[in-house]
Amino acid sequence: MILRAAWILTMIGPPLPQAAIRIHNGLIQEVAPWRDLPPKPGEPVLDLPQALLLPGLINAHCHLDYTHMAGLLPPQRRFTDWIKLITATKAEWTLDEFRNSWLTGATMLLRNGTTTVADVEAVPELLPDCWSRTPLRIVSFLEMTGIRARRDPHQVLDETLAILQRLPRGRSWAGLSPHAPYSTRPALLTLVASIARKKRLHLTTHVAESEEEFQMFRHARGPMYEWLLRNERDMSDCGRHTPIQHLHQAGLLGPNLLAVHANYLGPGDAALLAQHHVTVVHCPRSHRYFGHQPFPWRRLLRAGVNLCVGTDSLATVLKQGRQPLELSLFEELHELRQRQPWLSPPQLLRMVTLHPARALGLQGKAGQLTRGAWADLIALPAEGIRTARDVWHAAVEHRGPVLATFIAGQPVWSHPTCPLPQPPSQPA
Repeated sequence: MILRAAWILTMIGPPLPQAAIRIHNGLIQEVAPWRDLPPKPGEPVLDLPQALLLPGLINAHCHLDYTHMAGLLPPQRRFTDWIKLITATKAEWTLDEFRNSWLTGATMLLRNGTTTVADVEAVPELLPDCWSRTPLRIVSFLEMTGIRARRDPHQVLDETLAILQRLPRGRSWAGLSPHAPYSTRPALLTLVASIARKKRLHLTTHVAESEEEFQMFRHARGPMYEWLLRNERDMSDCGRHTPIQHLHQAGLLGPNLLAVHANYLGPGDAALLAQHHVTVVHCPRSHRYFGHQPFPWRRLLRAGVNLCVGTDSLATVLKQGRQPLELSLFEELHELRQRQPWLSPPQLLRMVTLHPARALGLQGKAGQLTRGAWADLIALPAEGIRTARDVWHAAVEHRGPVLATFIAGQPVWSHPTCPLPQPPSQPA
């Protein structure tokens, strides 16, 4: 079919006015001005004359499991207190509660313009059933810890790999997530790094998230150090280097790693991340919830690090006013624009399209509207757009549900004000 809109933002060139996209078998065949893309005989045409089309957004870090924890966990004075709080909350939940929470989060992402999500999965029993209940493209990173249970790293990895091997690979697939350097043994990090290279798996981990974690690894002191010492964690890996350098020692740094947070960096850490082509994922609303020091934007950008934006979970989003909390990359961009107004609209949009596509090995498939890419796109209101510059601003300033979300050329969500006719079925 052909989609026609007032504007199309491909993300690899200037915005196109009065343009159209030809879609076949779930892929983009052509993007061109209306006049250059006449429909073929019998080819359906969907006109969105008041819409701006752009690639579906890619959420580089999320915890769908925790969506229903929105507003349940007040900020704590110490990061370790928050870890204890969420751990206790999770222990009380049933599998059905996690499932319902996961599915609610997936629906939120769809209506707010996300088409692909890198999700940390703490409850692998949900898979692949939950995958089949959403049209979203999910990369489920299977979470591994092992410190509190004092489990052997080989056993932890073998059990996780057994789960991964049972999962089908199609619209969704899986990777590995050693939770964080403080919650996993160095031996597990090394094992994960090795197997990921052999099997060409993507990895994600939370690193340098809190000042307590930085103090623990760099100086062998602080609340996290004392807490884990009391819990009989082997602390011999502390007092020598930063959390980022700790991952480097374990061999985990590489182009297949999404390093989430990286809020607290030591000298040379940004250069080390760039040298190993690691992606860093910033979660603006979560950052504000914890009251972290300012995120090291300029250091990471100067070093050339691939930077992305993620939502994290609603468990770490502060409620403002009466509006219900939503998983939304547009809300994350709004928070980021408030705190870092010097970042340009194109920079911001690349962090939720092209950059996460690169991080997940989806270059040319996701995050851009070009020939051969997946027909994953969203429609936003185009009222008031007069120039190409207006297009970029309209996209980053959007808030609330999108007009429509398409995955593989299929409309999977539409706003009541934008009813869409259902096109002929096409294979995903």
